[in-house]
Amino acid sequence: MEYGTTADQKQNADVRWDDFDPQEYIRHNYLAMQAVDEEIISRVRDHFSDHFRGSGRVPSGIDVGTGPNLYPALAMLPWCDRITLLERSARNLDYLNSQVYGYDPHWDQYWDILCEDPAYAELDVTPRVRFREAVQQPEPGSLFDLRADTRRWDLGTMFFVAESITTSLEEFRRGVGCFMGALKPGAPFVAAFMEHSLGYRVGEFEYPARDIDGAEVRKELENFTPDVKVYRLHNPHDLVRHGYCGLILAQGTRATDFDGTPLLTASERQ
Repeated sequence: MEYGTTADQKQNADVRWDDFDPQEYIRHNYLAMQAVDEEIISRVRDHFSDHFRGSGRVPSGIDVGTGPNLYPALAMLPWCDRITLLERSARNLDYLNSQVYGYDPHWDQYWDILCEDPAYAELDVTPRVRFREAVQQPEPGSLFDLRADTRRWDLGTMFFVAESITTSLEEFRRGVGCFMGALKPGAPFVAAFMEHSLGYRVGEFEYPARDIDGAEVRKELENFTPDVKVYRLHNPHDLVRHGYCGLILAQGTRATDFDGTPLLTASERQ
């Protein structure tokens, strides 16, 4: 699938997100852990552990566009008191609510990778209890709603969202900005992206994507913080579907002097 003509363009508001099938998505992507997810989880774990070790929990974390993926939230469990799971799709919200009081067993394999760090292995309660305490109630809302939200979070994740909801470069850029703007100065973050995605199918429905690469990710994040590392995770034998080249993982810490506007102006970004 290619989005080369005006007729092919699709923005976030054009998508029937309430038709998104979480069980089909889980079956294809998360029921058995992929090697690339193990690498992502390990990097997220180490990034948060290196940042927070010895400092105790912060009040709040956010996972933006959670969908039916719990492992970003699991990676935050030792580090914050409350976790906001922000999700637009009604069916995904139903799934997330069903997981709060006891998530499904297939998520245990992801927790096992996190437990290679003692901060996760030595929680004072079980991960399911900690998840229930921290999440409580998943929150309906869009990534773009964060622009008008006055709350700010102490750490954040955004996995396969900004580039996987639109074909528009402007919306991709705006989405990255909304995510970064929701974080407090000094907050650690991790964001994951599909590299050169041409769109994807879940069940009976096709969903759009913006074709981006690591350079585009770096450029957008460096508008908000100079402290960003970008990794390209690529193994052609591990691709879970056609229509993309690999994964991009970005991690860093939001600039402490960030005031809600990009560090570079729009003209300087070109």
